[in-house]
Amino acid sequence: MNANELREKSIEDLRELNDERRRELFDLRFKHYTGQLLDTASLKKTRREIARIETVLRELEVAQSAGA
Repeated sequence: MNANELREKSIEDLRELNDERRRELFDLRFKHYTGQLLDTASLKKTRREIARIETVLRELEVAQSAGA
């Protein structure tokens, strides 16, 4: 999901998506440590998605507080 798609979502949707991605990252790390993860690049992709979501979330929160 790119940043433009994320900007179209509400703050609540972004928080839920962030929680989902963090749970997914936890599962991926667990699989990696136990030797069950074949696609190790998915760790990096998931971390970047989390960072992208948090960046857009922060942008929206700052814009919301500036508008208030």
